[in-house]
Amino acid sequence: MSVLERHSMFFKDMFSMPPPKMASNETIMNQGGGDEMPVLELHDAAEDVGNLLTAVYDGPTFGNNDQEDFRIVSGVLRLSTKYLIDSLRTKALAHLSKAWPTNLKAWDVREDLARSYETDISSNGSHLYPHPIAIINLAREVNAPSLLPAAFYDLSRYPFGHIFEPTEEDQTFRRLPSASTLSVADLERLCLGKEASQQAITTLITAMGTSQNVRPTQSSTHSRKPSHNAICVSAAACRKDFSELVDLATQHYLFDRERGCYDPLYVAEELGQLKSAEFSECKACARSLEAWAAREREKMWKSIPTWFRLDHSGDTSPNLS
Repeated sequence: MSVLERHSMFFKDMFSMPPPKMASNETIMNQGGGDEMPVLELHDAAEDVGNLLTAVYDGPTFGNNDQEDFRIVSGVLRLSTKYLIDSLRTKALAHLSKAWPTNLKAWDVREDLARSYETDISSNGSHLYPHPIAIINLAREVNAPSLLPAAFYDLSRYPFGHIFEPTEEDQTFRRLPSASTLSVADLERLCLGKEASQQAITTLITAMGTSQNVRPTQSSTHSRKPSHNAICVSAAACRKDFSELVDLATQHYLFDRERGCYDPLYVAEELGQLKSAEFSECKACARSLEAWAAREREKMWKSIPTWFRLDHSGDTSPNLS
């Protein structure tokens, strides 16, 4: 049994069939003798076939999920799906899921790697990961819905002008393969999800100013004394602080549209650090704010499939009513 037969149900079944009668131009001479061997013509990109065979015979050696690595892995994933090489498909998907994960902890690791790469002077301002539209289209092509939430969320952080009329001056500019665009249904999903994510930021900032983040006071005093436990030293003063933080966040993210204004997970992380427990006089409320922000980030992450109407992966339209 050949290596391809052992790894692929497609080739196993094909090689088990008797060879058909073929014209002379559809055969090649066996180097070991005089028998002619049939030629199987594959209508796939030569580079993809080469990468697939290398992965099958030598084992996959994927890189760091950058744009060059994606060109290789995406081809391997397409062909391993097409030719039913399940073990290789599983490994390719597991590799891609490091950059397009299904849990918040892995997403944070991914973002740290991206920031580190993009701030490195040797990157010349380029981006680590491929364009999310390429990920969405690949996921649709190979039926890999687990990649979609992270890809849609990443794309929603782009201003619409940078999505539809990108220029190299844009900070989010990433070159797309030619003729690569979203389907109409996925474009609708993007618009609905982007609107939901923006609403999440407004709701988040408003909620930060509520009294839930101010810990119960131990006494009625309004003096500011350092707090080393879970009791707020001055509820009135802390409420005033939170009110000022809400005004600051509103101005920064909603009015001035500064960095992170399209990224609710980033905004929540930043809000949680506005009243740092290390420097705040009221450590109880500072820690309460951090814990609240962490909970909100988890809730938002779990809401992403709903924002982008991805709850039912078999649907072709975002209208789920």
